[in-house]
Amino acid sequence: MPDVDLQTLWPMIISGGFVVGFLVGLTGVGAGSLMTPFLITKIGIAPALAVGTDLLFASITKASAAWPHHNFGNVNWRLVGWLAAGSVPGSLAMLAVLHLLDPDTARLAVFIKYALIAALVISSLAILLYPIITRRGAQVADPIDVPVRHLPTLLLGVCLGSIVTLTSVGAGAIGVVILTLLYPTLRTRRLIGTDIVHAVPLTLVSGLGHMSIGNTSFELLGLLLVGSIPGIAIGSRLTGRLPDWLLRLFLSVILCFAAYQLFQKV
Repeated sequence: MPDVDLQTLWPMIISGGFVVGFLVGLTGVGAGSLMTPFLITKIGIAPALAVGTDLLFASITKASAAWPHHNFGNVNWRLVGWLAAGSVPGSLAMLAVLHLLDPDTARLAVFIKYALIAALVISSLAILLYPIITRRGAQVADPIDVPVRHLPTLLLGVCLGSIVTLTSVGAGAIGVVILTLLYPTLRTRRLIGTDIVHAVPLTLVSGLGHMSIGNTSFELLGLLLVGSIPGIAIGSRLTGRLPDWLLRLFLSVILCFAAYQLFQKV
């Protein structure tokens, strides 16, 4: 359970859930990279508990977008399978490490904060570089026409599984950018759809693993979802009304600010 009084902080938690949900609906990223720093720096939740709760939060928010992408044909299921073949074992391995190191120690909390800071900075750079990278390819292939690069895709999954399980950050921005480098001819919407669907089992497995070692607050999760569900609905409706470059710049600045806030708390 969190070491803060959620009964007095529930308006801030619901508001934070709404803002993050709105940004996720608007930009497609932020469920991990924005929520975890918010829980640590503004609510005062312990890092391990914030990561564990946010992973379940991310799995629910990603799942809400996964089905529409499947219906629109934006998912390359072969890529999802190879990514999951690496990310699920990578997640389980990191969970085993967390369990052996005792996630309640102050030492591990500091380590998680530094890892989270690094992941946030990398994510902010990835968001800015993504449009530049996507211009290099023709992006005309359909999902079934793209040959899977098995070993690089598997290794990407292992890296994402480890990073996401430790920090809850990376499944979105980092995953899409590296997939773009590996599959430059795949359409952007298919890259995003594939990444979102892959993030669902990854964050769910990671979240359940954290729950098994006591790093989950269902009361906190419920309050976050109360705010995020309407936020996602509103943000999704506004997608496309603002310039993409402005949204990416805005989100990148927010991620850097979140990293700075965490650094101040280390």
